[in-house]
Amino acid sequence: MSLSITDVVIDIPQGRLRGALTDGVASFKGIPYAAAPFGANRFKPPQVAPSWEGIRDALAYGPTVPKPPYFPPFDAILPEPVIEGEECLNLNVWTPDPAATGLPVMVWIHGGAFANGTGAVPNYDGRRFARDGVVLVTINYRLGVDGFLFLGDGVANLGLLDQVAALEWVRNNIAAFGGDKASVTIFGESAGAMSVATLLSMPRAKGLFKRAIAESGAGHHAISAATATRVGGYLAEKLGVPADRAAIAEVPVPKAYEAQVALSAEAFMMPDPVKWGEVAGNLMPFEPVIDGITVPALPIEGIAAGASAGVDVMVGTNREEQRLFMVPSGAIDLIDQNVLGMAVAAYRLPANAIELYSGARPGATPGDLLAAISTDWFFRIPAVRLAEAHSKNGGSAHVYEMAWRSPLYGGRLGACHALEIGFVFDTLDAEWTDRLAGPNPPQSIADEMHRAWVAFARTGDPGWETYDAKRRTVMRFDSSSGVVEDPDGEERRLWEGIR
Repeated sequence: MSLSITDVVIDIPQGRLRGALTDGVASFKGIPYAAAPFGANRFKPPQVAPSWEGIRDALAYGPTVPKPPYFPPFDAILPEPVIEGEECLNLNVWTPDPAATGLPVMVWIHGGAFANGTGAVPNYDGRRFARDGVVLVTINYRLGVDGFLFLGDGVANLGLLDQVAALEWVRNNIAAFGGDKASVTIFGESAGAMSVATLLSMPRAKGLFKRAIAESGAGHHAISAATATRVGGYLAEKLGVPADRAAIAEVPVPKAYEAQVALSAEAFMMPDPVKWGEVAGNLMPFEPVIDGITVPALPIEGIAAGASAGVDVMVGTNREEQRLFMVPSGAIDLIDQNVLGMAVAAYRLPANAIELYSGARPGATPGDLLAAISTDWFFRIPAVRLAEAHSKNGGSAHVYEMAWRSPLYGGRLGACHALEIGFVFDTLDAEWTDRLAGPNPPQSIADEMHRAWVAFARTGDPGWETYDAKRRTVMRFDSSSGVVEDPDGEERRLWEGIR
């Protein structure tokens, strides 16, 4: 099929932009929303975006932020582009009509454990959202060392401040693309969803969005200032420099990220809580820090205290999240009854937990059971808590579950982490989608999920009842989708007072 492509030029305060109009959708890529975060700007909050003379081409994705590759085998399962250049704090916009007014806006915050990712991943192409009347924005933000290094020196959470700067750019510029600055929905997956929950609790982000969707991440994933300071010290030791921001800034960027990879490997291989604190559970040495200013408290605590008031929320998980991390690596087959027992004890679950989880999964191996239990600890229960906290304060909360199982790895990959993204974006035909979804995933589920996300962005109602502690209504997406009430309720109740 041939595509009809023409140029389209618009004006924003920074200057004139040339985008591409392709089969009725205009795209503008690689637009800087802040200055390049290098040289004098390294380890500083995002600085004012550059302006330009004449017409700037916005026809191709801009540079990606510094980041290491994923560890094998995830580098093959979750490939992502690496684009060289310093002007990496950029974003991409797709719109059905730059001359329109009042279109709903959606801003995607990518995942990647706060260490990987970019808005240029093919799955995140915004054409189908624009086709359906939404202005879609994807962003880059600083990751790892550059985004989340904390040394107790008053500088924290630069990656989150980048996200705020991108949302401020959207507020100030999106009308030029046909969007309504008063109708912005932020949404993200994994670390992007954790970012969404954190933004819900951040004073700096107040008023920058009207709705929020958290996919496979919620409000429990931030670390204390004490833990983050220790991690910063470990990084400095590896680099052989003082634990001082100016000294670390002198280290070449590639060397700093080599040290980051080494720290991440240590935390993964030997997650000693005495050394690593909360990182022993999260396995993310560089992540949002509760510094008392940008992030005043653990996000779920801020949400429970009412920080998310006035925002419509949708949150959900995939039914078998943890299988992504355990099946391709073979780890799921190394778990025996002793390891399972130790994990259950570490999670502080009651003695009958293994019996209850195994009763609902006939024939499950110890690895299967650990995958289910750790899915609940890391993903499902935090999502439930976010919905509970938001709805308790009178907010509108909708909950979903992705239950369709990938056929890969002999069907063992299941409804794993990140599987829903291609369905949400309606990009099942995009490059690399088959790395998770396999060949010919069901378009009918993409139709349903994508339609629900668009409806939520327009009205705050994705098409099913809100969640509350009485009904606990959850929309389950599968080959045959439908609403269920309190799915896996017995397992959920195990976590009361624990997670």
